[in-house]
Amino acid sequence: MEMRAAYAQCLAQMMEADRHVVVLDADLSKASGTRGLYERFPEQMFDCGIAEQNMASIAAGLASYGFTPWIESFTPFATRRICDQIAISIAYAGMNVKIVGTDPGISAELNGGTHMSMEDIGVLRSIPGMVIVEPVDEVQLRAAMPVLQAYKGPAYLRLFRKETEKVFPDDYRFELFKADLLREGRDLSIFVSGLPSADTLRAADMLAKEGILAEVINVHTIKPIDRECVIASARKTGHVLTVENHNVIGGLHSAVLEALAAERIPVCALGIPDRFGEVGKLPYLKEVMGLTAENIVRKAREALK
Repeated sequence: MEMRAAYAQCLAQMMEADRHVVVLDADLSKASGTRGLYERFPEQMFDCGIAEQNMASIAAGLASYGFTPWIESFTPFATRRICDQIAISIAYAGMNVKIVGTDPGISAELNGGTHMSMEDIGVLRSIPGMVIVEPVDEVQLRAAMPVLQAYKGPAYLRLFRKETEKVFPDDYRFELFKADLLREGRDLSIFVSGLPSADTLRAADMLAKEGILAEVINVHTIKPIDRECVIASARKTGHVLTVENHNVIGGLHSAVLEALAAERIPVCALGIPDRFGEVGKLPYLKEVMGLTAENIVRKAREALK
């Protein structure tokens, strides 16, 4: 199932259970997978048109009256375009608004560089009080959404829209603020978020054949990062690699570096180099940006040196 379909199903369950759960979109409900919710929940769905700043401000107003708004759009429009409204109307005011950015990073594919937000985590991570979560697969998404709904405060869900490879078992339990150990290791710690997670596990298999046991940790909550987990794993292995579908500046790599600032442990980065995106399908873009299992292996070897 596509991630956006699972996302819409989770929203439907929450909206059915609580009429105060509302969804606002910026004329992109079809892209977000929520078009069908307008028929089922006409009083809880709001199309704000192509006016994302207004959408964020309306959501803040609804939150001030006890509603729990989920606002959704493509990632650059849900973060970069409405940054001031997020900072002031939502975060500064302490409003309980959930922001959903779809197609993050290179997953925007054929929409090209204008729709590829490589900096959204960095932008929102610098806003006080903002929680940032990036699910890997459908299982983790379904487990995370009720937890985010129960969390009182502003939060950002970085959502890949289409089908993903399954990483987590069906009985997986999501714990906000706690990273997930995907594979134990002793030689190298690989911290990964979002889209590259399945390729990172493949890379760990390839490294194991070389006698290198990599510890793979999924950092689903990038802010606040699970410092205890990051530090414990880094101390155990002594070598660190971060892998992310985001600019290497401001995202997971920066968060891990900050957590390890006093540890004197070398940290290598694999993510989007400091550049804009381009038009292409996902396999091509992974090659261009270096987000393939083979390149993760190469960077892991560099980290060990």
